[in-house]
Amino acid sequence: MTSILLRALFCKRTSSICWQVFSGVRYCGTGGKMSAGCGSSGRTLIGVCQMTSRSDKEDNFQVYSELIERAATRGAKIVFLPEGFDYLGRGIPQTVSMAETLHGELMTRISALAKKHDVWLSLGGFHEKGSESDSNRVYNTHVMMNSQGAIVATYRKTHLFHVDIPGQVRLKETDWTIPGGEIVAPVPTPAGKVGLAICYDLRFPELCISLAQMGADILTFPSAFTQTTGMAHWEVLLRARAIENQCYVVAAAQTGAHNEKRRSYGHAMIVDPWGCVVACCHEGTDVCVAEVDLDYLHKVRREMPVWEHRRHDIYGHIELKT
Repeated sequence: MTSILLRALFCKRTSSICWQVFSGVRYCGTGGKMSAGCGSSGRTLIGVCQMTSRSDKEDNFQVYSELIERAATRGAKIVFLPEGFDYLGRGIPQTVSMAETLHGELMTRISALAKKHDVWLSLGGFHEKGSESDSNRVYNTHVMMNSQGAIVATYRKTHLFHVDIPGQVRLKETDWTIPGGEIVAPVPTPAGKVGLAICYDLRFPELCISLAQMGADILTFPSAFTQTTGMAHWEVLLRARAIENQCYVVAAAQTGAHNEKRRSYGHAMIVDPWGCVVACCHEGTDVCVAEVDLDYLHKVRREMPVWEHRRHDIYGHIELKT
């Protein structure tokens, strides 16, 4: 009973809140039906997108252009796109050959979208052309763009997935992706400071702790989780990262069949600092919106001060490499 009361205390913030039970987990949120515009001081609407990228860049562009417009119309000030929003190739040669620089045609067109709709964009998992010395691979780059269409930060994915089960499956992301070498400081945005990560980074709490220590209010994981791992781990990992770091977690997602060999789990969502899922996309292509309430975030941290209770004298600190 105590845990139910605590959950009600922290999750219920407005009279319009709705409750539902899904997959055995209690959710609090509005199902993406919040009113448009910014709320009171400390509150900002954001939108998280879900789509099915394929190898046709132009088709993909039309899909996420519409999602950005829908989110902006509903009042979102930041819109989050998933990993591989630009395209998902059918194989390594195509994936590498289609990559562009951060100043190429595609980013120029996306910059125009940001300015047109007056929104910040989290472009998570852009295929950035590799260096001249490593031209057979690409960077998996999370780009943060402001409402003037300027790139204000980039993060290159550091944790790369590798599984090799003889006779069953082999997937080694380093075959086509150059690993990033640094964590990027959280980016000041209209909704708070955003910590940049990508997909598989979600499984490494050290990265999230580092970003939270650097002042992140929001952790974001644009992803293309597989169907199998998504069903098992996606939501529980997102909620865990939100709870243990007392941050909002925003997870844009790929969904459905990209080609005959690849399928993604979907379930793009926004989780608040108490671990409540406050918005989740429907099946298929979708966008949902929710408030980031920094006053509520500070309330959670103040009333459950886990950062003050850490025993660094026993297990030390997580420190960034300099």
